[in-house]
Amino acid sequence: MATMREGNLFYDRACDRYNIRFGLASFYGGLHCGECFDVRVKDAWIPVRIEMADDWYLVGLPHARLDGLRVRI
Repeated sequence: MATMREGNLFYDRACDRYNIRFGLASFYGGLHCGECFDVRVKDAWIPVRIEMADDWYLVGLPHARLDGLRVRI
């Protein structure tokens, strides 16, 4: 089983998509529509999928503010 990594979501203007920061110089590389990961909500991990319509959103947490969310992938 692969090890999951935890980080925080942020909008990466360089690649025009959301990305995950794992550390000071460690990044996921840019999320694409349809990618699945877990989001930390209170004390639970919630499975979500990222999509794009007029803006980026999470299927499973459609009204969540994405910047800064704790995620694992």
